[in-house]
Amino acid sequence: MSDQPVRYRPHHFLCSLGFEGKGYSDDFTANMTAIVMGRLRADGGDETKIEVTGATDDICAPCPKRRGRLCTNEPKIKVLDRAHAAALKLAPREQLTWGEAKARIRDNVPPGSLKTLCQGCEWEPYGMCEAALERLHEDQT
Repeated sequence: MSDQPVRYRPHHFLCSLGFEGKGYSDDFTANMTAIVMGRLRADGGDETKIEVTGATDDICAPCPKRRGRLCTNEPKIKVLDRAHAAALKLAPREQLTWGEAKARIRDNVPPGSLKTLCQGCEWEPYGMCEAALERLHEDQT
C-alpha cells in the first residue's frame, strides 16, 4: 500500500462513498476499484491520506473524458467541485484521512441533499451515492 496521499477533486469524496463498481470505461472502473476498494474500504482504509486538488486527480487518471489536467466536462465538474468543497469545507492542497472525510460528509451532508449538491452529475439519478450516504448516517446512530 502506498504512503503517498490519494489526490482527489472535491466531488470525488462523495463519489467514493457511493462507488459500486461502475464507471466510464473498463480502465476507469479498474482504477477506481483499486483506489476505493483496495485502499479506502480495505482494513485500515480510514487512515488513508487524501490530498485535495483542483485539477484531474488519481480517480481521473484513466478516464476517457480526461484531457491533460482537465475534463471534457470541465465546466460541469468545476460546479460540482465548488459545491462539494464548500459543503465539506475542503481547501486546496488540504490533506485529511478517509475517516476524517467520512466524518465531514456525515456532519455536513444530510440524507436527501444530493439531488441539489450533485445536480448535473450523470450518476446521481441512479441513487448509489444517496443510498451510501444514508448508510453512513445510519452507522452513527
